[in-house]
Amino acid sequence: MENPKTEQLKRVLKPIHLWAIAVGLVISGEYFGWNYGWKEAGTIGFLVTTLVVTVMYVTFIFSYTELTAAIPHAGGAFAYAYRALGPLGGLIAGYATLVEFLIATPAIALALGSYLHFLHPALPVIESAVFFNVVFVLLNMSGVKESALFSLFITLLAVAELLLFMGIIAPSFTYNNFIANAIPFKWDGIVAALPFAVWLYLAIEGVAMVAEEVKEPNKNIPRGYISALVTLVLLALGVMILTGGITDWRKLSNLDYPLPEAIAIVLGRSSGWTQLFASIGLFGLIASFHGTLLASSRQVFAMARGGYLPAVLSKVNTRFKTPHWAILTGGVISTVTLYTGKTNEIIILSVLGAVVMYIISMISLFILRIKEPALERPFTAPFYPVFPAVALFISAICLVGIIFHNRVISLVFFVILAAFVLLFVLMGKHKTKILDDVMLVKPNTLK
Repeated sequence: MENPKTEQLKRVLKPIHLWAIAVGLVISGEYFGWNYGWKEAGTIGFLVTTLVVTVMYVTFIFSYTELTAAIPHAGGAFAYAYRALGPLGGLIAGYATLVEFLIATPAIALALGSYLHFLHPALPVIESAVFFNVVFVLLNMSGVKESALFSLFITLLAVAELLLFMGIIAPSFTYNNFIANAIPFKWDGIVAALPFAVWLYLAIEGVAMVAEEVKEPNKNIPRGYISALVTLVLLALGVMILTGGITDWRKLSNLDYPLPEAIAIVLGRSSGWTQLFASIGLFGLIASFHGTLLASSRQVFAMARGGYLPAVLSKVNTRFKTPHWAILTGGVISTVTLYTGKTNEIIILSVLGAVVMYIISMISLFILRIKEPALERPFTAPFYPVFPAVALFISAICLVGIIFHNRVISLVFFVILAAFVLLFVLMGKHKTKILDDVMLVKPNTLK
């Protein structure tokens, strides 16, 4: 497989664009999901978990970007693994990536439904989540997507809202509330809470897909990523610490809308600030929802075009230039998932896919450094081999912890993977060349 020509794409993105893309993809993780980690590890234990996962993401992102810049393929991780490990490695990485993004979508949809229910209790959560699914599937199929300016605007709005939230509840914070009833704080709980700490940063790796469109990548990619990571770390720690100190944190550890509920505790449910916060919060969730839906459909499209999924999923609508069958398939999977699992279980399954993809990607990086030392690498992982080794080690711990504490969910994940591998082998595709330059997404192929 020849090294793709990166000059097809115009280098126009600056650090501010990378910041907006990264924070926009991840920002919903600050609004919900992380609080389930309190149930496992308590407030202090979950802080420890979050710091460990933060180190994992810092080292992983800078390592993963080397792969993206060197092999700017539409399929992302499955293309890197294919090049390093062959067709079966590509299949495993592609399946894991699909699970990460396809399953993250319904989790965010449930949060949107829960926020809407908080604002208007007469509106049911599940039906509202399905509504958002249908609307955004139709928007994506018709070619409607956010402009770079709108992405930046909605991300700034979401960040401003979290800063406003912290400003409102900070005067009510007490240290005694934060450390009270910390019975779940134990090492086993810290491991069990790993998926919910990963959720705080899940999908940030999606921004690496635009590495070949960045001006001066060696300088601007680190700036964009560092600014995004610093923003997300400060928001995550600020939101989690302040929220844990305003009341008995156990009241908020099992909700899909912990932040509006926290403001309601401080100011009252009927307060205008409470209603305003929940309303604006929808935009932050929508930004991430749109991003994950878009990313999942493009992953389905790329894998289908590479021969890993039925070819019909790679068809592009002649009018709108969108992969309509891939988008529709993602929407159907998201809707079915809404009715089959709780939010915390859906998050765990999505995170399971993510950590498997992280592990395969880091292994691919090491192999390609040995196998193809002459490969053109516009961006190289700093502190190699320490950064990818640290990312691989912590990802492996996350995987073991998730499997140990969530055996049924893990069994489902690996049984489906085994079925995919078996079918792949029976069809003989593990012996044939699947990917080449033709599989790259050309300019103007998709909107």
